[in-house]
Amino acid sequence: MTATTTDDGPVASALEVRLARSDAEIVAAQELRFRVFYEEMGARPTPETAAARRDVDQFDEVCDHLLVIDPARGEGPRGVIGTYRLQRRESPRFRGFYTAGEYDVAKFVAYPGRVMELGRSCVDEAYRTKAVMQLMWRGIASYVFTHEIDLMFGCASLHGTDPQALAIPLSYLHHWHLAPEAVRAPALPSRYVRMDLLAREQVRPREALAALPPLVKGYLRLGGFVGEGAVIDHQFNTTDVCVIVETDQVTDKYFRHYDRTAARGM
Repeated sequence: MTATTTDDGPVASALEVRLARSDAEIVAAQELRFRVFYEEMGARPTPETAAARRDVDQFDEVCDHLLVIDPARGEGPRGVIGTYRLQRRESPRFRGFYTAGEYDVAKFVAYPGRVMELGRSCVDEAYRTKAVMQLMWRGIASYVFTHEIDLMFGCASLHGTDPQALAIPLSYLHHWHLAPEAVRAPALPSRYVRMDLLAREQVRPREALAALPPLVKGYLRLGGFVGEGAVIDHQFNTTDVCVIVETDQVTDKYFRHYDRTAARGM
C-alpha cells in the first residue's frame, strides 16, 4: 500500500505503509522506538537496552510490525520512519497481552469476536504530520479489514508521570469517554490511579482535547473509549490509559475513507 503526501517539508514524497518483511526491518523499528522513547521522551533504559540502542521486549517476536517507509531515505530498514506493533489474539504465536501488565484484560481474553492489541507506536520527529498519521491509520484499517477484527485495544500514553499535571485530559477521558461496562478494562489494583481528578463541570472539552496526544485523539475519532483508571509508567516517563475500539462502532466516515484500501490486504 502506498500513498503520496502533500505536506511541505521532509515527507513530501511517496510513502509506503506495510508490515515488516524481515528481521532487519524489525530491528529498524526497534531502533526508531529507542530514539523516540528513550532519547527524546526520557524513558529509562536498562543497561542492555542502552548498549543495544534498541527498544526490545518479549512481544516483538510474536507481533506484526506495521511500518511507514520513506523510500527517499532508502529501501527497507533504512527508510523506516514510523511503526506500530499489532498482535492478534487469534494468532498461532499469541502468548498473552502486553497490556496485562497494567490492566485487567479478562474481558478482552473472553471477548466473543476477533481481538487485536496495538502498541509501541512512534514516528520520527521529522515526519510528525497529519498526512503520516493518516497513512499509519490507513495501514491499521487494512489490517483490521483483512483479519476481520471486531475489537482493538492497547495502552496509549500521555507524557509525564504527574497525574495532577494531567488532570484536565484525564478527567475529560473519564467523564466523556469511559468504556461501556462490557468492555471496560480496569487498571490493576496495585497500579490504579484515579482519572476523575476534576468534576465534569470543571472540564472544558475543547481545552481538554487540545491537551491530548494526537494518537489518543485518533482513537477517539474512531469512536474509542478508555478503561477505568490510569497507570503511571515510570520507566517510559508516561501516564497510560487503556483505549478500546469496537470496530462495529467506528464512524461511517472512517469506513468510507479506508474501505477502498482494505481489499489490498497487508
